[in-house]
Amino acid sequence: MNSVFFHLAFPVTDIPKTKEFYAQGLGCQVGRESHTAVILNLYGNQLVAHVTKDPITPQKSIYPRHFGLVFQNEADWETLLERAQQHQLLFREEPKQRFPGSPLEHRTFFLEDPFYNLLEFKYYAHPESIFGSAEFAEIGDRP
Repeated sequence: MNSVFFHLAFPVTDIPKTKEFYAQGLGCQVGRESHTAVILNLYGNQLVAHVTKDPITPQKSIYPRHFGLVFQNEADWETLLERAQQHQLLFREEPKQRFPGSPLEHRTFFLEDPFYNLLEFKYYAHPESIFGSAEFAEIGDRP
């Protein structure tokens, strides 16, 4: 296990549907669970889905709120893409390539879980652009 990893808590309304999407669909390992929450291991990062009675509404676009992973190996990104397709997960945005031919070039796709949480999965052609390339202003698809 990494010495540091990411933790994210997010709202859901149904634990069985959460496990269907995240465990069966994405391949997360299920940890502790109760009738109000479940812990999921997403590639060594801790996701905690908490049941809410508050209304959950979809975002109009992928911005501003979404979460996901940046893969360092393109084959791993492709494997997850194939898994999402095989499990017929809802693609909010189909796989595409952003900024082709530039130092910021990367592949990405967005999924939407049953509770309107958006997940983005990326692979950068040039790893130094994950945190670097500060001389460029482009981030995402917004102008």
